[in-house]
Amino acid sequence: MDNQELLELKKNACKVRRYTIEGVFNAKSGHPGGSLSAADIITYLYFKEMNVDPQNPKDPKRDRFVLSKGHCCPALYGALALKGYFPADEIKSLRHIGAMLQGHPDMKHTPGVDMSSGSLGQGISAACGMALAAKYDGSDYRVYAMLGDGECEEGQVWEAAMFAAHNRLDNLCVIVDFNGLQIDGTVSDVAGLEPIDTKFASFGFEVITIDGHDFEQIENALDQAKTVKGKPTAIIAKTVKGKGVSFMENQVGWHGKAPNADEYKIAVEELDAQLKALEA
Repeated sequence: MDNQELLELKKNACKVRRYTIEGVFNAKSGHPGGSLSAADIITYLYFKEMNVDPQNPKDPKRDRFVLSKGHCCPALYGALALKGYFPADEIKSLRHIGAMLQGHPDMKHTPGVDMSSGSLGQGISAACGMALAAKYDGSDYRVYAMLGDGECEEGQVWEAAMFAAHNRLDNLCVIVDFNGLQIDGTVSDVAGLEPIDTKFASFGFEVITIDGHDFEQIENALDQAKTVKGKPTAIIAKTVKGKGVSFMENQVGWHGKAPNADEYKIAVEELDAQLKALEA
């Protein structure tokens, strides 16, 4: 990508993080840590990688994205709002009763959401179904599924992985947001996944490991995934939980709580300063 494209991606990712903080603060609940760690990858998918159109969100030819770790939907909502699927003001109503944006993605009420998700482990199964449907239909759309590293402790993830490899779903790209932390502590202490690359490879995947905050590495990995034939791809994206907000970074306590007014102010000031530096 050229320098201007890279700059625009960085600015959009900063805005997605800003929307994430805005939503969780106004909800007084939610999951900022994993949303912030996933923001760069989600930004790249919606602003560079995927064939999607906010004016035609149900286009049968569109690429699909399944946020299997559905509790991190604030980042997805930020990207969808920024892309133009719905007004950004909706972000402030996150998790409110009767609001469009709920605590987990809802495909029936939120434009741009391809699958309702949140029961961990199930999103990747739905993504496998979408990819298989494309094969049956002779369609060339691609399916992207984002998993959390803690989510990969779920047995259903590996059942789906077997299914994907067995059916040679080379139109499926699984992205693991590997930030190393989950609600109960470090992933390595709760139920260590390493070597996760070897695990996915043994299940029949092409495996690529990247820095999930480096847009050039994200681009190269997704480009490589499109060349893989006869098997699915897993991208292991090493990330920082809470990325972009200093006091949230690598802090397990920010897995599932909202900032108070003082913390919100600091987070907003930091993100606004980052955006201003990019726009200078």
